[in-house]
Amino acid sequence: MQPMSRSTIFTRLKEEARSCLSYLPLEKTVSSILKAKPTWPALRIGDLVAPTPIVQGGMGVGISLSSLASAVANAGGIGVIAANGIGLLEPDYYEDGQAANLRAFRREIRTARQKTKGIIGVNIMVAVNDFHQLLDVAIEEMVDIVFLGAGLPIKNIPVEALRKAKVKLAPIVSSSRAVDMIFRMWKKLYNDVPDAVVFEGPKAGGHLGFTEEQLDDPAYQLKTIVPQIVETLKPYEEQEGRKIPLIAGGGVYSGKDIYQTLSLGASAVQMATRFVATDECDADRRFKEAYVTCRKEDIGLIKSPVGMPGRAIRNSFITDSEEGKRPAFRCAWKCLATCKAQEANYCISIALNNARKGLLKSGFVFAGSNAYRIKKIVPVQTLVSELQGGYAKAVESKIARLLTKLETLKTEYVQTQQLMHELAKRYEEALLTMNSAAHSLKQQYTKAAMKVESLRLGMAQTLASTSHILA
Repeated sequence: MQPMSRSTIFTRLKEEARSCLSYLPLEKTVSSILKAKPTWPALRIGDLVAPTPIVQGGMGVGISLSSLASAVANAGGIGVIAANGIGLLEPDYYEDGQAANLRAFRREIRTARQKTKGIIGVNIMVAVNDFHQLLDVAIEEMVDIVFLGAGLPIKNIPVEALRKAKVKLAPIVSSSRAVDMIFRMWKKLYNDVPDAVVFEGPKAGGHLGFTEEQLDDPAYQLKTIVPQIVETLKPYEEQEGRKIPLIAGGGVYSGKDIYQTLSLGASAVQMATRFVATDECDADRRFKEAYVTCRKEDIGLIKSPVGMPGRAIRNSFITDSEEGKRPAFRCAWKCLATCKAQEANYCISIALNNARKGLLKSGFVFAGSNAYRIKKIVPVQTLVSELQGGYAKAVESKIARLLTKLETLKTEYVQTQQLMHELAKRYEEALLTMNSAAHSLKQQYTKAAMKVESLRLGMAQTLASTSHILA
C-alpha cells in the first residue's frame, strides 16, 4: 500500500474530526485541528520569539562567531557566539589575553547585529577567569540571551543589570538536580529565576558534564532527563506566572530527532555539530571537512586539560598527547582556574585554535556522537529547511497513525451504537412478550453501552492527542 501524501493525511484528518462532532461535544478540540498547520512550534522565551525552535550551540574556540550566529538567526533560530578563547583571534592575545577576549567578543556581537535582525545569543563559561567581564560586555551590547555553562551561575550574577538591559539568561545543565539548585538559589538571592534552561546530554561534542560511566547510561539520556527537568520547572513556572522553556541537546541530528525531543516536553533543541558543516560556520574549511570524512569509529573520548571528559574526532595529535608527546606552547594567561595543561601535555585553547585554522596536525576537532553521519557542507538555510522537512515527516507519520486509530474507533463506535439500538429494541419486545431472553439481552445491552462510552473516550483522547501535536 502506498503511503498517503501530506495533503491526503490532513484532508482526511479534518474530515474525520468534523464527523466526530456528531458523536462528541468537542467543538474547541476539533476547531483547533481544523485551524492547525503541520509545522514546528516557535520557541518563546519571554518576549523573544524564534520561529525555528533551534538554538545553535556555542562552539569555541572561534567556531561559532558572527557569521554562523547571524546565519542561524536569519533562518529563524537563535544564533550563538561562543566567548571561550575568542581572544585568540586577536594578534595581541599573548600580550593581554583578557583584553583581547573582551575586544574580540564585543566586535563579534556587533558584527552579528549588522548581519541580522534575528535573535543573537552568547555562550559564556562560568569557569573562565574573565567570566564577569565577558558577561558585562554581553549586557552592555544588549545581546538577546546569554547561555551560561561549565559551572553553576548562582553567585554574583548581575540580575538587575540583565533585566534593565532586557537580556535573557539560560543556564546549561546536566541534571534536574542542578536546575532545582540554581532556581532555588536565584529565588533566595535575587527573588528572580532564569528565563530558560538548556539541558546538554551525554551525546554532545566538546566538554561533557558527565563521567565516562554515565555517557551510555540510560538514566542520563535525553529520554530520561528531559521529562524530569520539565517537572522540576513546573512549580517555578507557577510561582512566576510564566513559561520557562527547556532547550535540550546532545545527539540531536535530524528533524525526526527534533520532533522526538519536543515530544518529551522540551520547547526547542540545541544543535551544534550539524552547524559545523555549513558554509557560514566560522571555522576553516578543513575543520568542516573533518566532519564530512570522519567515520563512526573515529569519534571518541579525550581527557581534557580542564579535567573533564570530552568527545572529539580522534587524530594523531590526540594519540601523541596520550603517549606523552608534548608540543611546545606558551600559556598566555591563566584563563581557566582548573586548567591542568602541564599534566595533559598541551594547551586546549591553542589546540582548538589551531584546528579552527585548519591546522589539524597541531590540534583536534570536538564533535558530537553523530558527526560521522554528515556527508556534505551546506548553507545554514538549506540545513534548517532539511530539518524542518524531517520534522514535518515525523509529524505526518504520527498523525497518520492517529488518523488510522481514529477511523477504526469511529467505525467500531458506529457499529456498536447500532448494535446497542438493536439490543434495546429486542429487549423491549422481550419485556412485552415476557420472553425469558430479556435478562440476557439486558446484559448484552449494558455491555454494548459500556463499550460505546469507552470508544467515545478513545476518540476524544485521540483527537486531543492530535490537537496537542498540531498545536
